[in-house]
Amino acid sequence: MNYVIGVDLGTSAVKTVLVDPQGKVAFEHSEAYPLSRPQPNWSEQNAEDWVNGTLVSLKRLMEVSGVQPAEVDGISFSGQMHGLVLVGAEGRALRPAILWNDTRTTAQCRKIEEKLGSKLIEIARNRALEGFTLPKILWVQENEPEVLSQAELFLLPKDYVRYRLTGDLAMDYSDAAGTLLLDVGAKQWSSEIAEAFGLPLSLCPKLVESFDQTGTLLPEIAEASGLLTSTKVYAGGADNACGALGAGILGEGRTMCSIGTSGVVLSYETNKDLNLEGKVHFFNHSEQDAFYIMGVTLAAGHSLTWFKETFAAEKSFDELLQGVKDIPAGSGGLLFTPYISGERTPHPDANIRGSFIGMDSGHTLSHFTRSVLEGITFSLRESIEIVRESGKEITEVVAIGGGAKNEAWLQMQADIFGASIIKLESEQGPAMGAAMLAAYGAGWFKSLGECAEAFIRPSEVYKPNAEQAALYDGIFALYQDVYSQTRGLNEKLALYRK
Repeated sequence: MNYVIGVDLGTSAVKTVLVDPQGKVAFEHSEAYPLSRPQPNWSEQNAEDWVNGTLVSLKRLMEVSGVQPAEVDGISFSGQMHGLVLVGAEGRALRPAILWNDTRTTAQCRKIEEKLGSKLIEIARNRALEGFTLPKILWVQENEPEVLSQAELFLLPKDYVRYRLTGDLAMDYSDAAGTLLLDVGAKQWSSEIAEAFGLPLSLCPKLVESFDQTGTLLPEIAEASGLLTSTKVYAGGADNACGALGAGILGEGRTMCSIGTSGVVLSYETNKDLNLEGKVHFFNHSEQDAFYIMGVTLAAGHSLTWFKETFAAEKSFDELLQGVKDIPAGSGGLLFTPYISGERTPHPDANIRGSFIGMDSGHTLSHFTRSVLEGITFSLRESIEIVRESGKEITEVVAIGGGAKNEAWLQMQADIFGASIIKLESEQGPAMGAAMLAAYGAGWFKSLGECAEAFIRPSEVYKPNAEQAALYDGIFALYQDVYSQTRGLNEKLALYRK
């Protein structure tokens, strides 16, 4: 039997999966690496940690599985978006990578808006947000000019890892769309945007499709990973694009909700001229000439992790969530807003912060836990509503990530979204999408759609309860009021954050 390997380069760990032609994960392995926060609002990682973690994970995957190296038909990648890796003449990162959840670049975002005005949305299809790559490049330009002067080009995280494995310098369209330097509709780097900030186009790598072959493994990499130098490597895609592939989001109207560290609502799109005025993201998909609309909650799963570690560190997640099903919808009048890291959709605001509203002495840990889940889901519904306002009918949503692991939360999503929630039989998220790109690139299937039919199988469907859905509609309206009511207060409190 032959296999493909999907590599998912996340924020906290790299995950590798070995997948057979039926889409079954034969083996998987994860390797963690550290995250650095040297200053408030900063988030960085050592790019070599990604490379080393990937090699260790591949090596252990091959050792544990017992699969012969010649049986691996290809490798492809999924990766955390937006992170800036500046590569010097010697082919190594010049400084720690600045990650997607780094928010130091507010001033640079305002500079981009002032310089480009409406041209930014027309060309890049997205607003200037702290998480994107161009603001990070401008921050380095202003604060570390000696570093930028040494840079031969920039890469995104998974592209740097792939380069170190193959020696091939490239970036796929789905990841390039998150840089603010790509003309998303034309699928080419924008000279107009680059020139506006004195950046040479030579700083941008060549562009490829996600399923294009981008070399084979270097000899030293093959030896370190337990694979062959002839192993084919395919470009891969942005984590959200790959997550969409792994959830079968490959047709008009198909929608996904992914809850990990951040939360994502993503809907397939074919109209390259669709302009939603920056209300949500508009990116190239990993399928050729397709796109997707995406809304993001910055601290989705992170809100739950923060809550557990702060208030119930001794409990496991399963123990923490055990009592949620016994708490009525609305958490006894307790409302949580998950703005603990700022927010992106529909409020691109780095200063807004989270809150619990309506606390009383009758509330228990389970009330607070349920309110955290409800708040995260309300935030994701705001993205659902924007997609609906664009003219799309959303009656089914495929759930992946941490939000697909708890039955009470899945039913909550159905009730709050007003849509059936589909849980998959085997949910591997972006890693499965990366494996699908390798399978399609290796010629296993005639299309990614055909690959999805073979790999992806639904297991359960959670339908909205009409009574609960009506109750949540009323609470959602209150949730939407919180941002406008607390924004000014949060701006003042920001002065006291150290």
